Parts: sequence; C-alpha cells; structure tokens
Amino acid sequence: MSRESQAMQRDDTANPGMLWVLEGEALWNRPDGASGRSCASCHGKAEVSMRGVAARYPAWDEASGAPIDLAGRIRQSRESRQGAPALARESEGLLALAAYVAHQSRGEPIRPPDDARLDSARARGRALYAERRGQLDLSCAQCHDDNAGRRLAGSVIPQGHPTGYPLYRLEWQSLGSLQRRLRGCMTGARAEPYAYGAAEYVEIELYLAQRAAGMAVETPAVRP
Repeated sequence: MSRESQAMQRDDTANPGMLWVLEGEALWNRPDGASGRSCASCHGKAEVSMRGVAARYPAWDEASGAPIDLAGRIRQSRESRQGAPALARESEGLLALAAYVAHQSRGEPIRPPDDARLDSARARGRALYAERRGQLDLSCAQCHDDNAGRRLAGSVIPQGHPTGYPLYRLEWQSLGSLQRRLRGCMTGARAEPYAYGAAEYVEIELYLAQRAAGMAVETPAVRP
C-alpha cells in the first residue's frame, strides 16, 4: 500500500470509508421493522457493546448450525429481532452497518473463536485457499503466499489479510466486502465465482481470520 493510501486510511476526515461508517451509525439508531426497534434498542451504544465483536467473526451460528460472517449476523438480526427485511448482500445499508460495527473494533487484534464446531469449515476454507481454479489455474496461495510482495500488472501483490473489511477500494470508488474481493479474484483467474452469501466464502474467511490472528482490525481500510 502506498504512503498516500496509508495516510488516507489513517485520517478519518480523508478516509472515504468513513462516509459508510457515519451512515451505519444512523442506521444503528433508526427504528425499523415490525418491532419498531433499532439496533441500539437492544445493544445500546455500539462503541461499548460492539467493541471487539468483529474481531471474533466468522463465528458459529446456533440457529443455522453453521458458521456465519458479520454481515450474515446483521441480516439475521434484522429479520429475527427487528422484523425487518434482510438487507441484500453488498447493499449500501448492509455495508454501512457492517462498517460501523467493525469500526468499533479498530485496533483490536483478530481473535478467531476457539470453537471446535468451526474446525471442519476452517479446514475446508484452507483447502479452497490452496485450490487451483479457473482458466488460469491459479490458487489464492500462489499469489498471496508464494508471490506476496512481487508485482502483478504493476501492482504489489499483498499477503491477502482480511483486516480492513468492509474497505474502500480506489479501483471500486466504493466500499466493498471481503466477498466482493474474493469474487473479483476468482473472476480474475477466469473462474466462476460463488454467489454472494455462499458457504464457501465464509469458510475461506474463517481460514483467513485464523491466518491473520493477532493482526489489528483496520476497518474501514483503504486499498488501491
């Protein structure tokens, strides 16, 4: 990441991702759905109740009996607690709420849950990370492990840590989720991406969180 991008990320008045954080704060406090309740009605001040939460996701979901990511938990809570429609994946509202919640953990170390129920999904995520795919026959590991720090099409290949999502990407001129980034990588390898919300994305995120354990949450990060 360039010095300019680093400076933009550190300065909340210059970081474009903070616009989504501010919108997320408004949504957090806005009553919605049949219950007439807001997120704050149950959780109170996000800076207190949500501190460290994003650093522990993905986590096990009792209701579905499967891992769930932070955006999935927000969608689930809107439906079950507020009686409101689930926000679509990659919608402005969901990105804003996810950014606001994750922002409360900025500076906190990523702490993957020590939950044996996640082990098999995390193992599948590791296998997906190492799996060659697409017409270019590339895996995530070939770029982000074997060639991290080198250049591809003029850009430095990062290590692929999920520390700043949702993040603002200059290429997108918008905020985006980790699932959007993974889909972009798959498309770049000329592979068919999974649909938004697919279990495979959550499994990959589980492995990436384990791989990045101890690194600080940066949301909203800024990337090229």
